[in-house]
Amino acid sequence: MRLALSLGQRNLGRTWPNPSVGAVVVAGPPGAERVVGQGVTAIGGRPHAEPLALAMAGEAARGATLYVTLEPCSHHGRTPPCTDAIVASGIARVVTAIEDPDTRVAGRGHALLRAAGIDLTTGILRDQAFRDHIGHFTRVAETRPSVSLKLAQTRDGFAANTGRERLRITGPIADGAVHLWRAHADAIMVGIGTARADDPSLNVRLPGLTDRSPLRVVVDSQLRLQPSSALVRSARDVPTLVISTRSAPAHAKRTLQTFGVEVVCVPALPSGRVDLRAALNVLAERGLTRICSEGGPLLADMLAADDLVDACTLITGPAELGSAGGLRAVGPHLAARIASGHLRETGRRGLGPDRAVIYERSPPCSPVSSPTSAPS
Repeated sequence: MRLALSLGQRNLGRTWPNPSVGAVVVAGPPGAERVVGQGVTAIGGRPHAEPLALAMAGEAARGATLYVTLEPCSHHGRTPPCTDAIVASGIARVVTAIEDPDTRVAGRGHALLRAAGIDLTTGILRDQAFRDHIGHFTRVAETRPSVSLKLAQTRDGFAANTGRERLRITGPIADGAVHLWRAHADAIMVGIGTARADDPSLNVRLPGLTDRSPLRVVVDSQLRLQPSSALVRSARDVPTLVISTRSAPAHAKRTLQTFGVEVVCVPALPSGRVDLRAALNVLAERGLTRICSEGGPLLADMLAADDLVDACTLITGPAELGSAGGLRAVGPHLAARIASGHLRETGRRGLGPDRAVIYERSPPCSPVSSPTSAPS
């Protein structure tokens, strides 16, 4: 199952609207088992992992065991159900990590396998599978993509200084990790404040992964994003979407569109800012499942205030800003979510001289974690 999970992780950010599933076929007598097939959901979401792994295994699949990170689909879409392919292959046993929350599946895939006389075990490495498929779960249960915050702070807790000069906080190892996170996201989201202050490119610049730059999303209630910005100038090379409100100037919308930027308007809150839940609903309707928010402390705190944060990675650099002061990395709403345990610490990681702390939320759609075995 660990191999299946690692296979699925390879295509995170490349298979939406489908989850990136990994599958492994194992054959042979006890003590002499061998991997005879493996697959991962293809780029664009099809073919699914199971038929790819079964095709590689061929006749060796008969009587073998299939490990898969998500309950096999049981409904007809653009491709036949994976359960049909599994039954036809002669697989004797299926081991899954987690049940699919999609109402078209939701236990039906498991039931069909049992009805066909296939031994079934589920719940193996469920927690890691839930992390890997969190975007699929939130899109199904809450009609929004999952949101993962990436924040950097000085040792004394600041994300930006009071001046106009950009504050460099993290080193090259942490920066490389951020680019890898980008490569595994469906979209990178920032607020207009970060877009204007930092003029980021929000692309992937790791060797060999430059083609994996995801959709770039800017939350900009009054369309203040300038045509001279790096995001607008590169919009024809890397897809760029600005989410604004219906009160935004029409001429600004037309200007951005001439540069290849797509503009979508959603309702505004009484404060005039973008309704972030509505914005995420729009992204979910487009099929996006995993959003990485690098939008800085203000957007992060607004997401936390609306209970839209599923994970947060807070990276602390070794330097201090000192008495000059500046903008705190962790705003009051995000701090409250962490203090209350709503976002709980689940890991720590060294990134050269920088230190990362990971916080995760247990969404209401989180299924029961205990493994179950249901022989035929």
